[in-house]
Amino acid sequence: MLDSTIILTPLHYVYFIGVITILFVMMLRKDTPIVCIVFLFLLGLVGTESLIGGIQTIFKALLYAAIQFMEIIATIALVTAFSKCLAELGSDKLLMMPMAKVMKTPSITWWIMGITMFIFSLFLWPSPSVALIGAIMLPFAIKAGLKPLAAAMAINLFGHGIALSYDFIIQGAPAISAGSAGITTAEILSQGRPLFIVMGITTVVSAFLLNRKELSAPISSRCVTILPELQIKKYSKSTIALAIATPIAFLLDICFMLVFHLNGGDATSIVAGTAVLLMCFGAIIGFKKQALEKVTGYITDGFLFAIKIFAPVIIIGGFFFLGGDGITSILGEQYQSGILNDWAIWLAHNTPLNKYITAFIQMAIGAVTGLDGSGFSGLPLTGSLAQTFGSAVNGSVAILASLGQISAIFIGGGTIVPWGLIPVAAICNVDPLELARKNIAPVSIGLVFTFITACFLI
Repeated sequence: MLDSTIILTPLHYVYFIGVITILFVMMLRKDTPIVCIVFLFLLGLVGTESLIGGIQTIFKALLYAAIQFMEIIATIALVTAFSKCLAELGSDKLLMMPMAKVMKTPSITWWIMGITMFIFSLFLWPSPSVALIGAIMLPFAIKAGLKPLAAAMAINLFGHGIALSYDFIIQGAPAISAGSAGITTAEILSQGRPLFIVMGITTVVSAFLLNRKELSAPISSRCVTILPELQIKKYSKSTIALAIATPIAFLLDICFMLVFHLNGGDATSIVAGTAVLLMCFGAIIGFKKQALEKVTGYITDGFLFAIKIFAPVIIIGGFFFLGGDGITSILGEQYQSGILNDWAIWLAHNTPLNKYITAFIQMAIGAVTGLDGSGFSGLPLTGSLAQTFGSAVNGSVAILASLGQISAIFIGGGTIVPWGLIPVAAICNVDPLELARKNIAPVSIGLVFTFITACFLI
């Protein structure tokens, strides 16, 4: 039974005002870190009843969030470092060449681009994969008659939508959701699998069917080159060696995961470790005496990229971790229950809250938090809400967390919010507003079917 004696204090009201303020700022398409910092100070001031405590709370919250996110930050940094080595040696182009031979029609090309983007995004994440897939495959796609806007949709929905939201290889998004929800990453990936599958299939099938007649470009424009055509050249032995070693190594990783039942941090570490070894291998065979400096440069660039992505997420996460178990580490042992936990229990006893309403709230909050264009900044909140509301209505925490994760990333990760679509739009030379407009219908259809599925599973 839930404790019905929850008494709301000034701390609860300050936190509630903070959440509403942050969501409002996100809706205005403005950055929220400064708002989070201000409310961290206010929460510390109220929670510790001291000015010094308010100041210290800011640092403690950010440190706590950074520790929670460090594993995935390091993973993204190392995988990105490897992708830079792959690109500099030219092995990425070699990996893409076989795809060009099967791009015969616009429809086939659309699916090939999407599936290829999905696979690469699972291992390299969508951001580096956009440049890789877009720059290498787009000329072939245009030559096959696929419109640039249709190509952008495929890259977008398969990469920043399906791969980034499920993320079962690198496990970035599931790790954040699971950490905030107080469950394991494996629970998100296993229990939430039906939601991810339904969202992915309904979204891309809807996108294809709704735009099937518009996939093909006019014959007169098919020879227009958006990006420079790839020139046939003789590849070096080092380029060929890394291109062969890369798929073999990652396929072996997948085999190891299946055979030894590796998941969560174990699965993430084997992918990151493999990426590092491949990067060192590529640097040594490709640059020989310069390998030492090259590896240092790749790792530096990788961590700069990862920190650039996660710097605002750490600050936002610091605020939202106060809503869950993080409050004990941040404000002290006198706080054993997260603020959002208290609000959820209070709401459960004072409003007609049920499993279906909480599912809708999860999806709606995830969508709103995605308006900042990152997709990740709202995961600490949706994860915390999943934990608290799941306990309040005796529902599945993993299902609720997965639902919030899906809506946050599909909306904000780069499929609906125009300011999150700029990289893909730039690569494909299309208007980001037009791309967002094209994505709205299929993503909305996907969310409706996913919500219905969640109602049966919760």
